[in-house]
Amino acid sequence: MRSLLRSKIHLATVTEANVDYVGSITIDRNLIEATGLWVGEKVLVVSATTGARLETYVIAGDPGSGVIGINGAAAHLINAGEKVIIMGFELADKPISPRVILCDRDNRIAEVLSERAGMVLASD
Repeated sequence: MRSLLRSKIHLATVTEANVDYVGSITIDRNLIEATGLWVGEKVLVVSATTGARLETYVIAGDPGSGVIGINGAAAHLINAGEKVIIMGFELADKPISPRVILCDRDNRIAEVLSERAGMVLASD
């Protein structure tokens, strides 16, 4: 079994960072559903702005809100305004096709992408 990329939200903009929150990352429910993430799922979050990396779990924000909220101690690492990549993984014994979206500046789906063998391609 290998850990493979299953879901990816690419270049979303962090809309809020709240150190006083209990923890997690708040993600617009539309983005959660588009990528197949689950509420409560562990995700890897990478700042494309600073390179900071952290693991946390998903909570759902209002659909269509565009919210990407970094909560709890993670808000010391990633701040509002930063671009992030949010990834979910799956243990599998064969290759899988991940669900990948590219966000626009309002955290809406700009494009659905396909990743294969290290290449990112626009979906047909």
